[in-house]
Amino acid sequence: MKILIVGKGKMGKLIQEVALNKGHEVLGMVDATDLSLLNKMNEVDVLIDFSHRDNLEWIKEFMQEHHCALVYGTTGLEEKHNQILEEIAKSHPVFYSANFSYGIAVMQKVLQLATKLLAKDYDMELVEMHHNQKADAPSGTAKAILNILNENHEYEEVYGRNGLVGKRKKEIGIHSLRGGSEAGQHSVYYLGDNETITITHHASNRLIFVQGALKAAEYIVGQDAGMYGMSDLLEGVLDD
Repeated sequence: MKILIVGKGKMGKLIQEVALNKGHEVLGMVDATDLSLLNKMNEVDVLIDFSHRDNLEWIKEFMQEHHCALVYGTTGLEEKHNQILEEIAKSHPVFYSANFSYGIAVMQKVLQLATKLLAKDYDMELVEMHHNQKADAPSGTAKAILNILNENHEYEEVYGRNGLVGKRKKEIGIHSLRGGSEAGQHSVYYLGDNETITITHHASNRLIFVQGALKAAEYIVGQDAGMYGMSDLLEGVLDD
């Protein structure tokens, strides 16, 4: 594949390194300061972006002029950014996920079943932990997990607790920890009478996200226009 990487940070450099090792061609690493270079990009198979949501505006303009795919992993999106992604997906294949870890995707499948079996009789709590440089909280992955736990919006979502909070209501507690170089950990607690079930995913380093992003790129190139995600990858594995 001919890959254009958006962003020049640690994640972008790691994507470049792994992509080259896998035999792909990296056309460049660009951000908002390099927009003039985009005019020279005639043949691009896929953009991979883990940078900043503000880049979406020029990414949209670039893709309007190029027939390519987009793999998007930036978190902390607002509604206007989601709308831009949806607009791009009308004419281009877009692969979006808050977390490109294959293990997280499997965890979410497990949580869908576990929540159906346990939610009625168990209290649920969600804890996520990341490095001290992460800007948004809770993480995009935590929000995706919360959507599974509270699919029908039956529970009040309580972000941390402080003061005299009183007896627990029909609620889900969400807690964010920040510190050190932690790559990412997400845990769901099902707390019942006399027993607790914990489902946890721990990322040792960012390499798992890069591997997932490139797997997504290999999948999305050549697909029809539309929005795709990790569940589409999993369905392919289950069908096999």
